[in-house]
Amino acid sequence: MDYAQRRTGMSYGHEPPRRGYGSTRRMEMPVPDQRYVDPRWQTDPREQRRQGDPRWQGQPGDWQPADGQPPGPPVPPAPPRRKRRRIGRILLIILLAFVLLIGGVWLYLELNLNKVEALGDYQGRPAAGAGTNWLIVGSDSREGLSAEDQERLATGDAKGQRTDTMMLLHIPDNDTKATLVSLLRDSYVDIPGHGKDKLNAAYAFGGPKLLAQTVEINTKLRLDHYIEIGFGGFADLVDDVGGVDMCLKEPINDPKAGINLPAGCQELDGGQALGYVRTRATPRADLDRVIHQREFIGALTDKATSFGTLINPFRMIPLLADAPGAITVDKGDHLHNLPSLAFAIGGASNGKTIATTVPMGGSARTKSGGAAITWDPAKKTKLFDALRTDQPVPDDVIVDPAR
Repeated sequence: MDYAQRRTGMSYGHEPPRRGYGSTRRMEMPVPDQRYVDPRWQTDPREQRRQGDPRWQGQPGDWQPADGQPPGPPVPPAPPRRKRRRIGRILLIILLAFVLLIGGVWLYLELNLNKVEALGDYQGRPAAGAGTNWLIVGSDSREGLSAEDQERLATGDAKGQRTDTMMLLHIPDNDTKATLVSLLRDSYVDIPGHGKDKLNAAYAFGGPKLLAQTVEINTKLRLDHYIEIGFGGFADLVDDVGGVDMCLKEPINDPKAGINLPAGCQELDGGQALGYVRTRATPRADLDRVIHQREFIGALTDKATSFGTLINPFRMIPLLADAPGAITVDKGDHLHNLPSLAFAIGGASNGKTIATTVPMGGSARTKSGGAAITWDPAKKTKLFDALRTDQPVPDDVIVDPAR
């Protein structure tokens, strides 16, 4: 027997002996896709979802064999991050564009406001009190109006400077109501350097500066702001907002003011509105006139700041274009001062702002022989003292010509 036979225990032509216990057995090959896999070496389920593995069902540990049927619909893939970022950038661009638009409009209005030196220090000027005081002036200057405009608005061709409207607006610092006081143009007052005369003569003598000084001296109130609007600018603003609705208790026919209005509620355009606030062709003349002025200015302010006007480009754009040229403010005034003014004036039409006239005491004659109105000394002091100290205005000094 050779070495191979001795090693294997068999010779040629014989079957190999059976292996006993402990003999090495042949390893069975695993069936594909069913072999054991240590779970510690499985792929991260989150990575499987990103790779689109069908065995992933949405929760860590949910594992199906490749040839198995998933128990539910596959989880949709997460939305692409790039798309979300693109939407965010678009929204940011829109927001920035809106902010730039508002800033540009604000800057345009601020830079194009007409300004004049109306308020200033002088010897004997009243000390500052509580709250904020505005002097609101409606000028009947024809400057800048063409002959056609003068005819359309029935302003006439008078030369020089005069005022048709003068109102004192007090905005308190506390929770008392704002007060709008009409100053009758024929009020007999002291005008610095000119003696006693009608209040509107101060504007003719020395323009806005002398008028403001005259109001301060006679009311003992320091003015903080000044605003003026002329004939043409007033009519343009009314037309820009599409007219203003007013309800007339009685018809008004005044050829001098260029109006013939029936009684009842109606919409007034720029020319009709100007005639309405100027006319004195009513039974009480100037007393009715100040009522018309307060009511209409309040209604115009409400219309200009209403939601319907703000979202209508056909009204808002002309209004923004005409507003800077229509009004004149003091050199120390800015655009951010105007919102509080508009809010307080608008309150005159709904009762949120007290509307009154300086209490009258009697009549007087000017140096030129014209008739004028004096202020009641005790009541006017009581009225202006309440405004100076931000106290509620006493009922006995509130003058309502409509009563």
